[in-house]
Amino acid sequence: MSIQLFMPTFRVEECLEEIRECLEKGWTGLGFKTVQFEEKWKEYTGLENAHFLNSATVGLGLAFKILKMQKEWGDDAEIITTPLTFVSTNHAILYEDLKPVFADVDEFMCLDPKDVEAKITDKTKAILFVGIGGNTGRYLEIVELCKKYDLALILDAAHMAGTRLNGKIPGGEADVVVYSFQAVKNLPTADSGMICFKDKDNDDLCRKLTWLGINKDTYARSTDKGAYKWKYDVEHVGYKYHGNSIMAGIGLVQLKYLDQDNAYRKQLALWYDQGFEGNENIRSVKVAPGCDSSRHLYVIEVDKRDELLLALNESEIYPGVHYRDNTEYRMYSHAKGTCPNSHYISERILSLPMHLRMQKSDVDKVVEHVVKFTSM
Repeated sequence: MSIQLFMPTFRVEECLEEIRECLEKGWTGLGFKTVQFEEKWKEYTGLENAHFLNSATVGLGLAFKILKMQKEWGDDAEIITTPLTFVSTNHAILYEDLKPVFADVDEFMCLDPKDVEAKITDKTKAILFVGIGGNTGRYLEIVELCKKYDLALILDAAHMAGTRLNGKIPGGEADVVVYSFQAVKNLPTADSGMICFKDKDNDDLCRKLTWLGINKDTYARSTDKGAYKWKYDVEHVGYKYHGNSIMAGIGLVQLKYLDQDNAYRKQLALWYDQGFEGNENIRSVKVAPGCDSSRHLYVIEVDKRDELLLALNESEIYPGVHYRDNTEYRMYSHAKGTCPNSHYISERILSLPMHLRMQKSDVDKVVEHVVKFTSM
């Protein structure tokens, strides 16, 4: 039987009950369940604001749009970011005609504070930190850099649902945090996300922009008796970015089990760690001190990565790569060579299968094949 990189697990009957309630009430769009999910997410994370979206990608785009509007950044503003991420992270900077400046990564595959500081200029307005795989890396050092140079901080927490740092959900220090609930994330729906601004005014503006700039959403304009207040104003050229109650209903169920599910992912990671212990041909990317990672990914670094990937495929084991150095893409090739460690790592890393349907025997099989190939 094949072992896939990702395979989401849903509590099907509970999810169907949430969806059934939406269908029976005749309310499947914005409001109702989205409001419930936002409140539960704020309660879970301790963050003051939360707005449910149709994806994390639109959340990152909104983060830059709103910060640019509120802080009056010009189009020459620079955002320091990582080249080791999914391309949507850095596309979000370009959406708002801002300039991504790539800083290198450390052994945790997160931004290296030393290289970040070296690349700060008078045009730098923000740092975009990605908690890759659920790892926090040297996040707190990045927080201090933002304070030192008066920079905004955007936390791309797409992999960080459930991650804690020194016992606390990170993000309260950031201007905005964006989470992903895409189909294979730790808290999977079909696709959706959450954006959490520190500032309430930014949260209010975000809600208008996600509903075409309209100053009152449909749910807010409906009464308990079903009366519909049609009159509203349009304050901005907005978008159709908000989430819906079907996805939020699934999210409500998944949130109940998030810590439990992440605990099992940590057990899978421990089995991998034990299997590779002492093997000089395989370096497992470690979790940073103080980080209780969501363990969205389990990443190893090896020689002959592409050959190993093909060999595993032949044994019906299907790993992945997270990620290719973004400066290798045509879009960002102007920065090629600026982040040598990121480039080196991206040629050697492999993400091993990591999902709740795996058992120890599956991990043992993956370990056996990886060890066998890297020993040749």
